Amino acid sequence: MYLSLMKIRMLVSYDGTDFCGWQRQKHGPLKSVAHSIEDALERIFRKKIALSGSGRTDAGVHAMGQVCHFEIDRDEKNFKMDLPWALKGHIPSSITIRQVWQAPDEFHATLSATHKTYKYMIYNSNRRNPFICRFAAWIRKPLNIDHLNQSTQYIIGKQDFKSFQSVGTVVHHTVREILSAKWVRKNDKVLEFTVTGTGFLKQMVRNLVGTMLMLEQRGLPPEEMKRILKALDRQIAGPPAPPEGLFLWKVYYPGELDNKCREL
Repeated sequence: MYLSLMKIRMLVSYDGTDFCGWQRQKHGPLKSVAHSIEDALERIFRKKIALSGSGRTDAGVHAMGQVCHFEIDRDEKNFKMDLPWALKGHIPSSITIRQVWQAPDEFHATLSATHKTYKYMIYNSNRRNPFICRFAAWIRKPLNIDHLNQSTQYIIGKQDFKSFQSVGTVVHHTVREILSAKWVRKNDKVLEFTVTGTGFLKQMVRNLVGTMLMLEQRGLPPEEMKRILKALDRQIAGPPAPPEGLFLWKVYYPGELDNKCREL
């Protein structure tokens, strides 16, 4: 009997420290997050499962709200499984499936996304904190948050971010739109940078953070961000900030698609 395809949408959180990133890699000893989940799904459904994610995260980068989907031949009426619970015993404890929905046919985790929010965490103290070192970059020298926020004003809007693109992914153009960006001090030792945009280039957030930190630490004016942007030259921007501070925080989709998703 032929069963029509059923599209499953999942919300995933993970500590990316021990993974080579979200996407499967052809080399290296570390497994990817997607590979780990796909292997677990194969054990449950006894067939190969291919995940489509909202986008890639690099090695060591985390996610609070990664979104992915896959398709299975399964009659909706018979799908009564608590999938997050079923997967729990087959995936590393550093990965959690937070929610699962049946999605409409037109939903696509990558192509349907409208914008994304990333957060970058910094532990700003003279001594390292071993309990958060996996989830925040450590910087000893006190940071001037006002200087950092002045730098962010130059990245808002639609413009060419070629100066902040790392090599490795072929794209048709390097114009992206940043909708909002802001630094806040969570407490006396933790700084948080939040940025939302309609799209990001490879390592763009880490490169933006690294450049803002470079300007602040070298005592250069925030206006240098404008000059670096216009140069369209990766060589004059700062080094990428360490991966451990970066989180894919939330992926947004059109409301009409969200409303058509039925939680399982």
